[in-house]
Amino acid sequence: MRLLTFPNVLITSHQAFFTQEALENIARTTLDSLDEFAREGRCRHQISSP
Repeated sequence: MRLLTFPNVLITSHQAFFTQEALENIARTTLDSLDEFAREGRCRHQISSP
């Protein structure tokens, strides 16, 4: 919070996920998970409630 009090500090959001490579990896992981779920009824990235 202290940084926000300085006039020469600019706070921006984190955008590292927004590269071509990252978006392709996200899409590939999503499609692989959908395919795995369709074949096996579950996927390795599945989040289950306790």
